Amino acid sequence: MTWSEMQLLLEQACWDTLYMVGWSTLIAVAGGLPLGILLVLTDRGGLLQNVVANKVIGQVVNIARSMPFIILMVALMGFTRSLTGTTIGREAAIVPLAIGAIPFFARLVETAVREVDGGLVEAVQSMGGNTWTIVRKVLVPEALPSLIASTTTTIVALIGYSAMAGTVGAGGLGDIAIRYGYQRFETELMWITVAILAVVISLIQFAGDFAARSLHRRGGRSGPAPRLRLLKAKEPAAADVGKVA
Repeated sequence: MTWSEMQLLLEQACWDTLYMVGWSTLIAVAGGLPLGILLVLTDRGGLLQNVVANKVIGQVVNIARSMPFIILMVALMGFTRSLTGTTIGREAAIVPLAIGAIPFFARLVETAVREVDGGLVEAVQSMGGNTWTIVRKVLVPEALPSLIASTTTTIVALIGYSAMAGTVGAGGLGDIAIRYGYQRFETELMWITVAILAVVISLIQFAGDFAARSLHRRGGRSGPAPRLRLLKAKEPAAADVGKVA
């Protein structure tokens, strides 16, 4: 195979991989973020404590996470066909990729949210903040650096899943590596594919780490901004006490 032929294949495969991973990541974040927060809120001592609901949600997440992706992909073929009209191609691959990533991301979100300083939550509660306010103003902003790191981890995992999806005709770099590198003994093309995957993953990891560190420096987790707002809210009360005295 000539270099020009390989170049055309690799360009299309890269776009297919980015397309699958991009859409799957958006769906995983949209589904996993509220699920992970709900796991924290419904746990013992949580703002919406409900042990039964927490156990049920936790078991569903655990079962989904424990299933190997290749098996999940085959098991969801009927569901994928009902949504996309086919079980092959990049559109069809998005369905199992997203469903497999949602519980994975939800557990990462749960871990990130649990690390938020409980004192901030109690302070907002004492000021009359409801659950939605606490989630929107405290939990998510304070956990944002870790959430970005979790999203980066999820993207990297999805790139690996998308390579496995190539074994059943999903397209992308995994499909190129299997169809040409393995089945047609195009060893050079297979190693080029491996190198591209390594570069893409390294760039994504670097970007995610850079974004998370930037937010940490700006006070993303337990930073000064939320504490200053709380202190400012308490200053008028202190001033009033001085006037009365």
